[in-house]
Amino acid sequence: MKKEDLYGYVPAIVTPFSDTGEIIEDAFVELFEFLINRGATTICIAGDNGESWALSAAERGRLVRLAKDTAKGRVYVMMGISAPTIAASLAYVRAAEENGADALLSMPQTYVLKASQAELMARFDKVSAATAKPLVLYNSPRRMGFSLSVDQTETLMNNHNVIGIKESQRDFFYHTHLLQRLGDKMSVMTGPCHYILPNFALGAKGFIATGPEFTDLKPSEMATVGAGAPDAIWRHAHYQLTVLYELLMGTATWPASFKAALNLIGLPAGVPRDPVMPATVDDIDKIKRTFDQLGISYS
Repeated sequence: MKKEDLYGYVPAIVTPFSDTGEIIEDAFVELFEFLINRGATTICIAGDNGESWALSAAERGRLVRLAKDTAKGRVYVMMGISAPTIAASLAYVRAAEENGADALLSMPQTYVLKASQAELMARFDKVSAATAKPLVLYNSPRRMGFSLSVDQTETLMNNHNVIGIKESQRDFFYHTHLLQRLGDKMSVMTGPCHYILPNFALGAKGFIATGPEFTDLKPSEMATVGAGAPDAIWRHAHYQLTVLYELLMGTATWPASFKAALNLIGLPAGVPRDPVMPATVDDIDKIKRTFDQLGISYS
């Protein structure tokens, strides 16, 4: 997989769990097919949506193999390898390698550990030494506790097999400078979905975001709409994406709200795995009210 192959709609698929915590494989296949039908070019396993923190290396590998067998070459398969420790990340790398993942998505040290410059570079030195798979950086200040700078991103790109970045900064100044400097050198993929359409106009290649599963505008059409002059279709899609992002990120514990929303539109997303609890009745009523406001049909 090359940087030119990382573009368009790249969803992070949920992992459907039963009430007792088992992965429901036939539900995963149905969700995977739904995302292909929405125009996905690559599908990410074990991202935040997939409850990466609750998946073992063996489970990640099994999901990658199931994804590859389902895809049959129609889309690329990326796997998340983010973890607080390098040992855990390297175990995920091995699972990805053994099961045929096409690319790896990686934060620096995550969730509880802030990284110094030396620690940041050492992390990716070790990952790169362990695999020839292409890397997609993941900059999520909310998950990491700090943000990559544009300089750090450029250094990582120049010194490792980095083909792109999922950029989840919520600072439009940052997005502007990142795209101006690196937009032609790597595939910049937007994270927050209310940035998707503006970022296409500034040179983003695609998006790894939550929300386009539900929009009227098909995700595979967002690049063309986003790069064009804003019109009624642009404004409607942007509004839906904005409100969906606010809803899903502001309701219940992630990704309980997202799974509840998928279940409402007839997809077998299951429930979150312990310790995350399912969305409550009040949460689901809130999702329904917002869907009504946005004109999104549900059962």
